[in-house]
Amino acid sequence: MREWADFIAETGADGAIRVALSGPLCVSSVGRMDARLRALEGQVEAVDLTQVTGFDTVGAWIVVRLAEERGAKITGGSDEAMRLIAAVRGDHIDEELVDKTLTAAASEDEDEAALPEQAAQKVGGFVTAYLEGMVKLIGFLGALIIAAGSLITHPKRFRIVALVRQLELSGVGALPIVGLMSFLIGIVIAQQGAVQLRQFGAEIYTVNLTGRLSMRELGILMTAIMFAGRSGSSFAAQIGTMKLTEEIDAMRTIGVSPMEALVVPRIVAALLIMPLLGFYAAVLAIIGGAFISMFALDIPFFTFLVRIREVVPLHDIWVGLIKAPLFGLIIALAGCYQGMQVQGNSEEVGLRTTVAVVQGIFAVIVLDAFFAVFFTEVGWG
Repeated sequence: MREWADFIAETGADGAIRVALSGPLCVSSVGRMDARLRALEGQVEAVDLTQVTGFDTVGAWIVVRLAEERGAKITGGSDEAMRLIAAVRGDHIDEELVDKTLTAAASEDEDEAALPEQAAQKVGGFVTAYLEGMVKLIGFLGALIIAAGSLITHPKRFRIVALVRQLELSGVGALPIVGLMSFLIGIVIAQQGAVQLRQFGAEIYTVNLTGRLSMRELGILMTAIMFAGRSGSSFAAQIGTMKLTEEIDAMRTIGVSPMEALVVPRIVAALLIMPLLGFYAAVLAIIGGAFISMFALDIPFFTFLVRIREVVPLHDIWVGLIKAPLFGLIIALAGCYQGMQVQGNSEEVGLRTTVAVVQGIFAVIVLDAFFAVFFTEVGWG
């Protein structure tokens, strides 16, 4: 806990006051004391520094000011303190600057003294911001539903070119990195699984572990995380930049709905591409497992793949394909929503992009946990 400077004023028989200062006379600790010291009335006979534990230029200036204004003598100071006081007396001190420093220190002290009130304000601000965010999100979802309904009733207004472009950017462009990541993850699963299963003489079950884990969980989950970092952030940055440069306002001015032109094509692209990317990632992970198994387990490559057909039930493939479009929908919604919330300056684009990625990944992991419990309960465990 911070130690504060303080003083005791003792009045003698002749009415003169003797001021005994205590604690550290430093800029960080004199804020509370200075205002009370200024308000002290009467003739000050002496300023006692015996109980002072620390000193800096601001503390020395306070002592010098008190001594010169009240005609008091300074006693009890250490050699170091007296040298600093002498130096302050001999130099020209910007009193206005020192007063501002003391005022700022006093303000900080008051802020620290009101920590409970500040904590309550921050909690209230967080709750208010959360509720406002929920209202905005509901409004965004409502506008999206209206835009989707309008496109269903007027299909000619749907922008096929924009959809194909988003499929190319989000899907085809992601194939190399998703494939490499999945291949390496398959190698890791098979190698580490073999090490653990070897202790029980069950290395052959590495095929089961790699196949089911890739098809059911890691293939789609890692793809979703990669999609959030790659495409979800892109959605937020692109729409946010357009919002910042007033392109979206210009679209509204000429009668073009930003939801129909920007948001719907991206969400439809995410819904379509995520199942394909997830299945592609699962297959590459299995191929990675088969590749490392040739060296770690002496299982021939094609024997591994044939064994996969026998040990991976069909419902594991359906589990991944069911989760994939929902993951894509959540990630695209987070990216587009955060992009539409950009306002003010370019820094907001970076902040909203970061929030979009974090929200997308968090929601995907939570939803994946829900699906794990749900499919176990319905007998697809």
